[in-house]
Amino acid sequence: MSPEANKNFRLLPASWIDTTLGIADRVSRPLVRLNISPNVLSVLGLLAGVAVGVFYALDHPAPAAAFILVCGIFDILDGKVAANAGRRSLFGAVVDSSLDRYSEFFMLMGLAYHFRQGWGLWLTFFAFLGSSMVSYTRARAEGLGVDCQVGPMQRAERLLLLFIGTVAGIVFRALDPALLAAVVIIAVVSHFTAVQRIFHVRKVERDRTSKEI
Repeated sequence: MSPEANKNFRLLPASWIDTTLGIADRVSRPLVRLNISPNVLSVLGLLAGVAVGVFYALDHPAPAAAFILVCGIFDILDGKVAANAGRRSLFGAVVDSSLDRYSEFFMLMGLAYHFRQGWGLWLTFFAFLGSSMVSYTRARAEGLGVDCQVGPMQRAERLLLLFIGTVAGIVFRALDPALLAAVVIIAVVSHFTAVQRIFHVRKVERDRTSKEI
């Protein structure tokens, strides 16, 4: 594997990502014709995330899993609608990213409430810190002019792991172990991704400095 391929490694296969984005692109076009605002889709994604947290807190994993899918769909569609409608804006980008963070907060806090009697509570907090640091390090780096979309644990992977953990827990009647396994992976790999992004900035800075000498 080349260094560039390793830098851009993600848990989700590139073919899955490309296929999903292609489907989302086709689905977004009727929404564009209906003049649906991408910000409305971002808000709907937030509401779906809130629903996930509520259902986790109420110990209803099946609807929680369903709303994780809904949240993921809106998370993709808002960007596609913005692009295909020519409605990309700085405000829309900030709204999208901000609501994504709130969405993850509600999901994981609902899960933390589910685990409130055990150590899973603190593990969930650690996972939320990791997911926030993934977003923060990218935003901080790109604010300094460094493209920083590296790392294996991005938002799509976090949603998918929560979904798989929930469904596996339902199917095998082992909800807590399956969810804890998903949260452990999210926590560990999210922090790894954040650290990877920090060192990516250092590498870019050193490369720029060496070219100037």
